[in-house]
Amino acid sequence: MWSYKGQPLEDIPENAYGYVYLITNNYTGRKYIGKKLFWFKKTKVVKGKRKRLKVESDWRTYWSSSDEVQQDVKVLGEQLFTREILHICSNKGMCNYLEAREQMDRRVLESTDYYNGTIQCRIHKTHIKEIL
Repeated sequence: MWSYKGQPLEDIPENAYGYVYLITNNYTGRKYIGKKLFWFKKTKVVKGKRKRLKVESDWRTYWSSSDEVQQDVKVLGEQLFTREILHICSNKGMCNYLEAREQMDRRVLESTDYYNGTIQCRIHKTHIKEIL
C-alpha cells in the first residue's frame, strides 16, 4: 500500500496525473526516488475509428522501474519495504521536475544509500507553472 502524508492512499486524488515516490528498504536502509503516472493513454478502434482512452495504470502494485529494487522486493518480501508518495502532480512535466529535484536535493548519485543510478529529465518552465 502507498502512503501519502502518513495516510494510506487507496484512490486516485481528483485532478492527479502522477506522483513522485520514495521506496525504502527497511532491512538495509537503501532508498529509491522515482515517479509513476496514475494514467496512461490507450488507443482502441470503435466502429472503424480510433478512439483515445485514459486508463488507470498499475500504480497500486508498482514497485519501481529499478531492476535492483524489484529483485530485493522479490527476495526479501514486500513487508520489508515502505512506499511513500512525496508529491502528487497534476501533469507529467511536474512529475518529471519534482522527481529530478528530489533526486538532486538528496544527491542520490553520490551515495550508496540510494538505488538510483541515473537522473533523466527534460522539463520546460510551462510544465511547472503551478509551482511558480
